[in-house]
Amino acid sequence: MTQSPLIVGLSILMCVIYGVIHDQITARICVEYFTIGHKPILGGTDDPTVLGLAWGFLATWWVGAMLGIPLAFVSQTGSLVKKSAKDLVRPMLVLMAGTAALAIMAGVTCYVLTAYDAIHLAGGFEHAIPSEKQDAFLIDLWIHSASYAGGFLGGVILMVWVVVDRYRQTHRPKDEVPRQT
Repeated sequence: MTQSPLIVGLSILMCVIYGVIHDQITARICVEYFTIGHKPILGGTDDPTVLGLAWGFLATWWVGAMLGIPLAFVSQTGSLVKKSAKDLVRPMLVLMAGTAALAIMAGVTCYVLTAYDAIHLAGGFEHAIPSEKQDAFLIDLWIHSASYAGGFLGGVILMVWVVVDRYRQTHRPKDEVPRQT
């Protein structure tokens, strides 16, 4: 089987797993982020587990496809040594870990800023979200924004790494032992 569909599938799978774990956490920080900040789904449930599963999938499968398609292209096209889906598992895990670290830093930063009353919820949501939930809503917003930004930037870095690593592997000296990726 050609590796391109496997690479796209791997990317979708990893992004969905990340999204479900991510949303299981953020749905417990502020369920209103999902019930008020998003369109109602599944009959308007407010169950954080159900919302985390549903939004974790809905908000990330397409991100995985948007990452996977160009990743498959840069991994498989041209005359350079090809990267398989197996070759990309570890780098993608690093991407997910880096994105999670950025999301955690954003959440902690927002928590500190809201605790010191340095920032407040705005943009119309301050009227829709109960006042006692506004800081948590803002924290979720920062966490989600950081995850999307980190995933996008990390995805670009991953693709550049793939091209550079393919070039290095193709042009390594003949007497050098190939390195495992």
